[in-house]
Amino acid sequence: MTLRVPLQINRLTHRPPRLGSRMSPEAQAILHEWSPPIGVNLALAFTALFYIRGWILLRRTASSPLSNTHLFAFLGGIFALWIAIASPLAAFDECSLTVHMIQHLLLMFAAPPLLLFGAPVVPFLHGLPQFFVRTVLGSLFRRAWVQRLGTFLAHPGVCWFLATVTMIAWHIPSAFELALRSDAWHEAEHVCFLTTSLLLWWPVIQPFPSQPRWSPWSIPIYLLLAMFPGSALGAFLAFYDRVLYPSYVTAPQIFSMTPLTDQILAGVLMWVSGIFIFGLPVVLITLRLLSPVSESTRFRSS
Repeated sequence: MTLRVPLQINRLTHRPPRLGSRMSPEAQAILHEWSPPIGVNLALAFTALFYIRGWILLRRTASSPLSNTHLFAFLGGIFALWIAIASPLAAFDECSLTVHMIQHLLLMFAAPPLLLFGAPVVPFLHGLPQFFVRTVLGSLFRRAWVQRLGTFLAHPGVCWFLATVTMIAWHIPSAFELALRSDAWHEAEHVCFLTTSLLLWWPVIQPFPSQPRWSPWSIPIYLLLAMFPGSALGAFLAFYDRVLYPSYVTAPQIFSMTPLTDQILAGVLMWVSGIFIFGLPVVLITLRLLSPVSESTRFRSS
């Protein structure tokens, strides 16, 4: 009995350290100063609620084009946006290029395709207040110049060009440093990435009720062209022998790696993820187009 008591006391008094105690003092200080962006959280919450309301109303109809997959995809896109711009991850984007790159990948490669897979147009038209849909959206979308602009922006060449220019332009050191120094410009950067990436993925996914206007074989080529700029930028960051963005040289080191190692990791992350995210759909779409079922379907339709 006398030997067991000290063991029990030792187990009670020597508890494992909490997660926060394992973080560096710099990281703890950054998290202590960080506060959740209330406006962004409210915007994401209302966006999800309006979509869910429209989805429920449509599901009550017998001929609903939406399934549970659409709902989960859209909510997954909202969650990816929250992680990128409203979670504690955003507190460290000025200290680590790798963290900043994860933000960009979520905004460009994760959230946009998930949101479009949710076929958001019709649910929003049913979920938003109907007076707003009729008086504002209805009046706006009936204008000829809006319809011409939409047709122009939906062209795959325009989508690829705008997304590529936006990604390269914001990774130029002067523009990148401007976004690091200014919250307003940082938010503008995120808006640019999200909107142009939605355009980039639009010709690939063609969310309901839009109809594809291009040959199915053009999609793999389009995806390969979309993969090249991000992969090239990632390779450049991975092999560049100096720190490209000076702010990360003087930033608090929250991870046990040098700024150059952080830059290499960010470049590899962008490089590899771009190849996977764009390359996998190329393989799947090509296999589907080459399958006998696809060939027979095209033959019957012709």
